[in-house]
Amino acid sequence: MTSIADLIANSRKSKNLTQEQLAELSKVNLRTIQRIENNENTPRGHTLKLICDILDIGIPNSEAEILKSKPKEIEIIINYLFLTIINLTLMGIIGWTTLDSEANVNSKFGGFLLSFFIPIFIVFITKNMSRTERLLKFGSGFLIYIISSIIIVGFPIALVSGLLPCLSICLLTLFYGDKILK
Repeated sequence: MTSIADLIANSRKSKNLTQEQLAELSKVNLRTIQRIENNENTPRGHTLKLICDILDIGIPNSEAEILKSKPKEIEIIINYLFLTIINLTLMGIIGWTTLDSEANVNSKFGGFLLSFFIPIFIVFITKNMSRTERLLKFGSGFLIYIISSIIIVGFPIALVSGLLPCLSICLLTLFYGDKILK
């Protein structure tokens, strides 16, 4: 396998560029280019992108994966906010169909169906995610809801209303859904 240094040096030579020209075009220090080509330094992030853009080569896979694997803080905040909203929405739907004072048999049956089909849809979209990660991301709200419903309305009411069975179905489907889809 060709190293990044060899790839950059060969690409530079095939484009008939000197190290000085590459440094000037890519806005990277000449000494940095020399160190990269002599395997004294490995370019990362912005430097690698600048050099690869000038040489019209793709970022080597290992470096591309490193660049993609480092999410920005704002992306992390948005992801957690999105997961919180999804968890609250799912909890609200299940709670509304089962615990509501006007919930009838049809509503409770709908709650049971939704407690299976919504998580199986989540499993379908997150096939590459591990069971535990999926359960923690999408089921943490259900776990909190189970504990809070037992504390607030009591275990017998939560059980008889269908809330606990529905939440349990959600959690089990999130965890074992990949087996169901196979």
